[in-house]
Amino acid sequence: MLITATELKANLGKYLILAATEDIFITQYGKVVAKLTNPFQDRVDVAKSLFGILPQTMTLEEVMEERLNEG
Repeated sequence: MLITATELKANLGKYLILAATEDIFITQYGKVVAKLTNPFQDRVDVAKSLFGILPQTMTLEEVMEERLNEG
């Protein structure tokens, strides 16, 4: 989720609750300046859940190149 610093200040409690389930990116003057995240989220488990998404016949570089060319 992407919010402004002003929005965060006005609704801090709401975003503290939401940060338990998703990352909150805070912008100031149109640029991301901070990220509010759950300190207990197991990043290793998140990374492991992504395995199997890439085709085994392609390298990471080939997948990235293919996705860049699609857009």
